[in-house]
Amino acid sequence: MTNLTKQLADAVTKNGVSAAYGDPIDVDGTTIIPVACVSYGFGAAEGDAGDSNTKGEGSGGGGGGASIPVGAYVTRDGYTRFEPNLIALLTVGIPFVCVAGRALSRVIRALKK
Repeated sequence: MTNLTKQLADAVTKNGVSAAYGDPIDVDGTTIIPVACVSYGFGAAEGDAGDSNTKGEGSGGGGGGASIPVGAYVTRDGYTRFEPNLIALLTVGIPFVCVAGRALSRVIRALKK
């Protein structure tokens, strides 16, 4: 199992920056480099040899990943700027703001008591 975990870690590490930044695309003299927020998660487990009264057992694990497109670097006329993906930012930002607002209101309520 240790070897499998190392292989997964090596595979994710090799992707690194290429997973977050896409290949440059040229459109009518404009260069676009897509940018994403990428995360991976993996879990693993091992087995038990058992004792004289029981059989040995084992279990495995799993993993997954997510990629959220956050925008692109756009180069026009020699100037480069970041243009965010507003839909992705709103999709991620609205729930965050709701949770942060609720937590802040509870903190204020607790301080008033």
